[in-house]
Amino acid sequence: MSEEEFNDPGINPPAAERAAMLEHVSSLVLCHLDEVNTLPIAPIATPAQMRERIAGYDFAGPLPWAEVLDDAAAMLTEWNLHTKHRRHFGLFNPRPAYSAVLGDMMSAAYNPQLAAWSHAPGAVEIEAHLIRYLGSLVGYPADAAAGSFTSGGAEANLTGLLLALSRRFPAIAEGGVRALPGRPVFYASAESHLAWLKVAHSTGLGRDAVRLVPVDRALRMDVRELGHLIEADAAAGHLPFLVAGTAGTTSAGVVDPLPDIARTAREHGLAFHVDAAWGGAALMSPKLRGVLAGIEQADSVTIDAHKWLSVPLGAGVFVCRDLEGLRRAFRVSAAYMPAAVDETVDPYSSSNQWSRRFVGLRLFTALAVSGRPGFASMVEHQSAMGERLRSLLVRAGWRLVNTTALPVVCFTGRGLDTGQDAAARLERVVARVVERGNCWISATRLNGQPALRACVTSFETTESDVAALVRELDEVLAGK
Repeated sequence: MSEEEFNDPGINPPAAERAAMLEHVSSLVLCHLDEVNTLPIAPIATPAQMRERIAGYDFAGPLPWAEVLDDAAAMLTEWNLHTKHRRHFGLFNPRPAYSAVLGDMMSAAYNPQLAAWSHAPGAVEIEAHLIRYLGSLVGYPADAAAGSFTSGGAEANLTGLLLALSRRFPAIAEGGVRALPGRPVFYASAESHLAWLKVAHSTGLGRDAVRLVPVDRALRMDVRELGHLIEADAAAGHLPFLVAGTAGTTSAGVVDPLPDIARTAREHGLAFHVDAAWGGAALMSPKLRGVLAGIEQADSVTIDAHKWLSVPLGAGVFVCRDLEGLRRAFRVSAAYMPAAVDETVDPYSSSNQWSRRFVGLRLFTALAVSGRPGFASMVEHQSAMGERLRSLLVRAGWRLVNTTALPVVCFTGRGLDTGQDAAARLERVVARVVERGNCWISATRLNGQPALRACVTSFETTESDVAALVRELDEVLAGK
């Protein structure tokens, strides 16, 4: 009886063709990385144009692999907001470190299954080492940090909330919120990332359980108002259990007064979580880590490696000091899972996910290749470019509206900030800048007031790039 082998040339090509395919993809990637700073930053095709082209793929039969890969690269080039561009002054999506890209590719090829330690001991231990290292940067004792890699900051914040819920209300694990004598509520800044609303919705607490605390003139959480809200909720029979501070707000890069929030949380017996999804990278820098003073008092912390640590999406990290609490929060057993190995932790039993990708390798390769000094230099360079942009904007007559040592610059003025249509005028400026294709910025609202927002997201951004943004703004206002 002959032994048949699966030999579809697309799914399982011969070795020589695999090498040719990899070389072809490598050339596409390298060409893209070399040319990205010369491309229009924003896509210009319409949804109808994109769908018509993609509809040509009916998958009825095989196509030449080089043709498919070339077209995929072309679509990603033409139909993409190039956040890697050195003049993309947008949200927290950076150019990834090349070593991290290679780590991600290796993760796809080796494809370890990170549910159980016994199935991927190397991958699990690498991620555990990274968690301990990031915990040490936060200020946790050596070897005390626990946690997990996540899909992003939203999942990491969800993990922090579930940990706090389970610790404060053990009955909730089996009985849900109906087992409690009141409604659990928690607190975050009005300028925080509103993924908290999704978190509350998905856990069954309801979006009304999120108390958005007003901010002060510096756009930081007003700790006095926080105390008043906690006391009012307790008096009304609600169950306050968590305060979330933000270390680098999305709109303005502002860091909440973390020591004061920590003290208030302790006084009222609440857990203290810090969402440092973006700003946590400042911990890499001895010069900047003081901006996050107080983060070491947090019970748990969110850091997104795919933001300021410049690794590919998505790579969130949740760090805490309570491994046993995580095990209680996510405990589950199943006959089809392998038995636990002594002195190890199965990721599925201490995190929200089950099967998942080896996310940590992209951060491991980047940190190992560059070291902490390389990352410190990177965040310090970007912060310096933020300061340079502030200086140039003020010199050009703009008015700054946020205060932060981190490279998010919010500004208005030049006759655009008065009247009821101020927001619309600022949006038109943004649209015109984006249409020109040379730079990318966005509009936002800070405590309800409209403003323009520019964030230095690329380690390649130079003084000439921030100067180019100011020139673009000047030319747009001049009607050029």
